[in-house]
Order: sequence, then structure tokens, then C-alpha cells
Amino acid sequence: MSATKVVVALGGNALQESGKPATAEAQLEVVNKTVEYLAELSVKGYELAIAHGNGPQVGRIVLASEAAANVTPVMPFDVCGAMSQGYIGYHIQQGLRFALQQRGKNTPVVSLVTQVVVDKNDPAFQSPTKPIGAFYSEEEARKLEAEKGYIMKEDAGRGWRRVVASPMPKKIVELSAVKELFKSTIVITVGGGGIPVIEKEDGSLEGVAAVIDKDLAAERLAEDLGADVLMILTEVEKVSINYKKPEQQDLAGMTVAEAERYIAEGHFAPGSMLPKVQAAVAFAKANPGKKAIITSLYNAVEALEGKAGTVITL
Repeated sequence: MSATKVVVALGGNALQESGKPATAEAQLEVVNKTVEYLAELSVKGYELAIAHGNGPQVGRIVLASEAAANVTPVMPFDVCGAMSQGYIGYHIQQGLRFALQQRGKNTPVVSLVTQVVVDKNDPAFQSPTKPIGAFYSEEEARKLEAEKGYIMKEDAGRGWRRVVASPMPKKIVELSAVKELFKSTIVITVGGGGIPVIEKEDGSLEGVAAVIDKDLAAERLAEDLGADVLMILTEVEKVSINYKKPEQQDLAGMTVAEAERYIAEGHFAPGSMLPKVQAAVAFAKANPGKKAIITSLYNAVEALEGKAGTVITL
């Protein structure tokens, strides 16, 4: 019997701990804890491909580049996205390789700089919604809007952040390489949702200033790889309706129809739980008999064993 193929989408809490300094060293410390859970999945026989976000990291790279404009040329947004893929992937592959070795397993781990094609006419470019970078007070946000021309929006009650376009992922450019690697290797791919590119008439690719939602990119990856499970890891064990209200209800499972009803009723915050549920719905809809799971990093093993998390099925 073949191993269960799982695409894991890592949330921001798997890369950066709230209240800790935004340094590479602090991120590596968090990542080294995160990969313990991923290593356990691998040891239990699951075949893994790993996607991750880059919202805070790419925002900081952009800010650093702009702040140093008098010393070195400012890097385009797509290049900053590629930089974030590289250093986040490096941290994950380094930590996961060691965690596997500690368990007597020598499965190779690689990070692949990955481009994802988007539609240049995607309406997302006219209405930016994807939060990146640090959280600010409203006063600080208004100042950034005035000084730098950023679009700033309040993010799920957590503060104000810069937002950029978040177009839908259409095609993973390096998919054939990912498929080949997946046979024997844990692949870290579509990092930060992938570097968004558009296809030009001559067949070349051109990077654009946007961030693809990592959960939607992970869903695209899971479909294209023929994965059995799409597992989206976040800060909470289960998806809730009426979140943070007296009547909050944690859900062990949802059908696609139920999830779509909850979305229509506005239960899930944009830029937070909404894209996770949308990605889970898309995967379950496209893959009858397969499932998507939304849960916390710390419940990943239990969720795949049916003991935790929110399971979304057709």
C-alpha cells in the first residue's frame, strides 16, 4: 500500500513567535521547534511536500531594501519574494534535516525557488487585500500611506498592515521538478505562495508586485501532485463559527456545502481564516473522497489520525 501523500501549508506561527524579535536567529529558533512536528509526520510514513507563508518576512525585506535606497538599488517586489523563499526554505530544510537525522531517518530535504503563474487581468490587482510586513497602529499606518504610498488596512483586529494584490494561482511553473523530487524527497515549494509571474506573448515570464495566498497555492500544489490530504496548519486546533463570541462553536468537520454557507454568512475573517477555508473547500470539491484538514501545528499528527482538527470533505 502506497504512503499517504500530504501537502502541508505552514502558517505564520510556525515561522515566527509573537512578541519575539524579528531576527533570523529568532525565526530559526521557532522553525527548529516547528520541524519536530513535521519530522514526526515523516517518521510515521507520510510523504510530505511543504508550503509556507512569507507575509512578515517579505514585508521586512522590502522595508530594508527601501531604507537602504541611498546605498544600493531597491529590489523589485518579486525579487524580494524570491529572497524570502530562499531564506525561509533554508531554515526549514536545515532544521528538518537535523530533526529527521535525530530520528534515524535520512530523507533528503530541499527548497525549490518556485514561480506561480497568475492572470495579469486578475481583479485582485485593482483591489489589494494581502497583508504583509509588520503590524502598525492606525496613526503609523496613515503616516506610511502618506509617505510611501502604501495601501494600509486593519487586519482582523490585530493592527494595521500594508496590503498588496493577491491574485489567484493558475499554474506552478516548476511542477514537473516538484513531482520528480516528491518521489524521494521532502520538497519545500511555493514558498510565500510562489513568486507571482505573468506569461508574456513570447512565452517568457515576468514577475509582478503581489503575494499569492500560501493556502491557495498549497491547494493548487496538492491538486497537481495528486495529494491525498491538504493540511493547513494555523494557530488554532479547529475552525470556529461565531469566533470570539459567546456562541462560538468549534467544528470537528464541515462539508463543502456547510463551509460555503458559513463563508457566505461572514464567519471567517479575510486575510486570516477565510483563505484557509476557501483552499480547503477547493481541494475537497476537486477531489471527491479526499479531505482537507485545518488544525494547529501542535495537533498535526493527531489530526491526520482523525483525533483533532477540522476536516473538510465533499
